[in-house]
Amino acid sequence: MLADVSAVSIPALLSQQRSFFATGATLPLAFRRQQLQRLAQALEKFYGPIQAALQQDLHKPELEIYGSEIALVKDEIKLALKQLKRWTRPQKFAISPVQFPGSAQRQAEPLGVALIIGPWNYPVQLILAPLVGAIAAGNCALLKPSELTPHTSQILAELIAATFDPQYIALVEGGIATSQALLAEPFDHIFLPAAPPLAKSSWPQRPST
Repeated sequence: MLADVSAVSIPALLSQQRSFFATGATLPLAFRRQQLQRLAQALEKFYGPIQAALQQDLHKPELEIYGSEIALVKDEIKLALKQLKRWTRPQKFAISPVQFPGSAQRQAEPLGVALIIGPWNYPVQLILAPLVGAIAAGNCALLKPSELTPHTSQILAELIAATFDPQYIALVEGGIATSQALLAEPFDHIFLPAAPPLAKSSWPQRPST
């Protein structure tokens, strides 16, 4: 059993994840593949509890649960595992003739720590699919599921705690106050599936440079 994050404050948890990211442990492709595979295995292990939770929260039938929640995340994992090497390969691009005989290339690098806030309508797919992207990119991640689907939120918390070290990937539960506290922190990237006005109003304001 991995560490419990219930007693850890959001700033402290974010600090732990930043420290872990700074070690470079998330960068190797072998590490990213291993974590994606762990997530795929967790989906299989927790499928029954996830199904029961979604039926309690949203009264979704089993076919819809698998098709719109689980299968889509599995497809994202398969795609990431297949394309990871290509996505992270340096890309050459043209330079000005005056720079000859030099060359230039673009290298994708992880941003650091990502925040993922899930909605209520697809509470598994729209929090775990962005997590696949965050893992594949080499980031740490902090997840916050919707408080409007409490049973699903609890199962997701159990899944994440049983699968990942919280200094790498963690989940916090709570309501609007928790979301506001998270959005007040300086995350490097934010996944916020929401209607444009809500997403725009929720996005933390950065000082102009």
